Amino acid sequence: MSTVVLKEGHVLMNISSGSEKHSFGFCAWVLIILSFLIVICSFPFSLLFCLKIVQEYERAVIFRLGRLIKGGAKGPGVFFILPCIDNYKKIDLRVISFNVPPQEILTRDSVTVSVDAVTYFRVSNPIASVCNVENASLSTKLLAQTTLCNELGTKNLSEVLMERENISKNLQHILDQATEPWGVKVERVEIKDVRLPQMLQRAMAAEAEASREARAKVIAAEGEMNAARALKEASDVISESPSALQLRYLQTLQTISAEKNSTIIFPLPIDFISNFIKNH
Repeated sequence: MSTVVLKEGHVLMNISSGSEKHSFGFCAWVLIILSFLIVICSFPFSLLFCLKIVQEYERAVIFRLGRLIKGGAKGPGVFFILPCIDNYKKIDLRVISFNVPPQEILTRDSVTVSVDAVTYFRVSNPIASVCNVENASLSTKLLAQTTLCNELGTKNLSEVLMERENISKNLQHILDQATEPWGVKVERVEIKDVRLPQMLQRAMAAEAEASREARAKVIAAEGEMNAARALKEASDVISESPSALQLRYLQTLQTISAEKNSTIIFPLPIDFISNFIKNH
């Protein structure tokens, strides 16, 4: 049984699996009987034309005098057709991968980017893929291109760059709903690459470099502040004990003497010089 349904402004045919009998006319039955007679009279040579084989990953949709025969799609294996009145079409059920060509897309914040993606889909209903659309594979590919442009056109550049996984799931859901009447199941959609204009790349690189330099200056300033605080605390400790300053002198001399060919300048303690001046 076939019915015509109006959905979103498009006329779609819903074809049943063929559980009901077709009401052929008188002329149709005459042609069917003649075809059977031809098969019987030319047996076994007629088997070369009547027996067909489809692989495990294929199905055959058979039409008899333009009508879909009952029983749905045939296969896998061997099936029988009548010469002259039967016509069949093989449908591949394997997953098809399709590279969406690079699309020039204007994002919501008025930035032009080039985006390419890959789409994986398969035929889930062979009868619908034959009866509801002229070319299911080509239609799915064209729809993937337009959906990619429409969906990314509503996103900002930052969202396109950072939310690829969510965008891919959104695209897969939209495509799956749109292709369901065609008997096509969209398995996966992935955004492969987002290419920016050269001028925008240079501007973003300059912005990132300036941001890194600003962070480096902040870190250096924090280091200087921490060093100054540590020196102040050290000077407070040394000022409490004059002998600590002498020990620091000796430690500095020991560090300098460890190096070869070094000129050592020994600082005289101020207290020693003052005592010498008082004695004279």
